[in-house]
Amino acid sequence: MKIFTVGITGASGAVYGVRLVQELLRAGHKVHMMVTEAGWQVFREELGWNTEDRDKLIEEHFKTDSGLLHYHTLRDFNAPVASGSYQNDGMVIIPCSMGTLSGIAHGASGNLLERTADVMLKEGRKLVVVPRETPLNRIHLENMLKVTDAGGKILPAMPAFYQLPKTMDDLVNFLVGKVLDSLGVQHELFTRWGDH
Repeated sequence: MKIFTVGITGASGAVYGVRLVQELLRAGHKVHMMVTEAGWQVFREELGWNTEDRDKLIEEHFKTDSGLLHYHTLRDFNAPVASGSYQNDGMVIIPCSMGTLSGIAHGASGNLLERTADVMLKEGRKLVVVPRETPLNRIHLENMLKVTDAGGKILPAMPAFYQLPKTMDDLVNFLVGKVLDSLGVQHELFTRWGDH
């Protein structure tokens, strides 16, 4: 079992973050999850989820009875992931808004999600940022470069088509599979090139 942190922000593509958490839990890994306020709004707008009872929503969609999922609010600076002494095998921010990207790139640590990303960079651990924005302006690109220079990985939400996707799920699974590859987690979410 490994320990991962997943941050879900208000960028479009909340389904990517949901699928990643579900796959990590299915594989038997411990997951620390954070969702920004805008992320909760995207759950409602894109997924049609009722976000009034957040605890119930988490139970319904992430099957928390395994004890592997730990949800933290953005103000919970007592969470273990806020400290570099806590062993964390990797963090993914998926999807990542440009506001969150800016906070990470500039070391703002304005909330638990940004603080945890800062911890990953300072400790030399895996940080994967999945930006979901188009087009990108110079500020966005410079912030991505700053995160890369600090040791993070930018993995844009760009699905491939060589596996001949037939459904939206196929496109989501491809991207989530690429994220799992970056974390070193085995999966069977898509057919690899040469395996046809």
